[in-house]
Amino acid sequence: MIKNNFWTEFRHGLFALAPMEDVTDTVFRELVMSVSLPGKLHLLFTEFTSVDGLCHPVGREAVIHRLFVNESEQEFLNKYNVKLVAQLWGNDPEKFYKASQYIAKDFHFDGIDINMGCPVDKVVKQNSCSALISQPDLALEIIDATIKGSGMPVSVKTRTGIKDHQTAKWIDELLQSDLSAITLHARTQKMQSLFPAEWEQVKIAVAVKEEIRPEVRILGNGDVSSWQNGKELMLQTGADGVMVGRGIFANPWFFAENDVEREVHAKVGLLENHIRLFSNTWKSMRNFSILKRFFKIYVNGFSGASAFRASLMETHNAPEALQVIRDFRENHLLQTDK
Repeated sequence: MIKNNFWTEFRHGLFALAPMEDVTDTVFRELVMSVSLPGKLHLLFTEFTSVDGLCHPVGREAVIHRLFVNESEQEFLNKYNVKLVAQLWGNDPEKFYKASQYIAKDFHFDGIDINMGCPVDKVVKQNSCSALISQPDLALEIIDATIKGSGMPVSVKTRTGIKDHQTAKWIDELLQSDLSAITLHARTQKMQSLFPAEWEQVKIAVAVKEEIRPEVRILGNGDVSSWQNGKELMLQTGADGVMVGRGIFANPWFFAENDVEREVHAKVGLLENHIRLFSNTWKSMRNFSILKRFFKIYVNGFSGASAFRASLMETHNAPEALQVIRDFRENHLLQTDK
């Protein structure tokens, strides 16, 4: 039996931040919430975590950090009433059962999401994620095992098909389970992220679920460029919500009171907060180089950004990066005074 199904609390207008590898750790989730307007962001996900790793006594140590939640992040979650969901991937129902049982016992997530959408070759070759689209019986076994193991609300993030859109058929198959929500990335596995998302497929998914299980929530995903754009896509498709992925890289203030371009000091200040929080949270547990993929998010759109970013890319640790920021601030202020 599913306990505390938070999905039933949500009505039309749900915004979620997508689970992203080496991106949506506890630090980045907290950072996004820190500049968001309460009520504009409703749902967060962990990085996707391997059930194989969680079920292996040695492997668990290598993946457990993906499920870590800072005390300071938890405070934001509580204050803003944002839900946090653990995302899992794999292909073995028994391991999903054991991993979800472990998560329910030792963590405080609001739900579990199953990755049935990642199109990366090395993952697909393991018969996992979007490979499950062509194996509906196995997908249903995995969903059932996760629900039974955890007793928590379970959702699925998936795509519209392998080579071609099979949206109606695939959503129909998923709805034969007791899952609570589906996030549909409006692209096939083959499309990866190389082609525009086709949101007409989300509309098809909504129509199917309305006929079979109207209580299930449908979120659309793919090319959501702004908060207002997300609202418009919900209206066009009938989706209950949208999930934002790469849009957060274009604008970390995606969920703020307004998402206009920020001035240089705001961008640099948020970068500095990110570096400090990352360093204080992970210390030597995660490689500093992970941070470098974020530099372009903050350091763009202003005079001297290119050289500033190049200097940051040469750094090897937090103190070095913070010194580069201090140097930039001093130079920028001197130039401004002139």
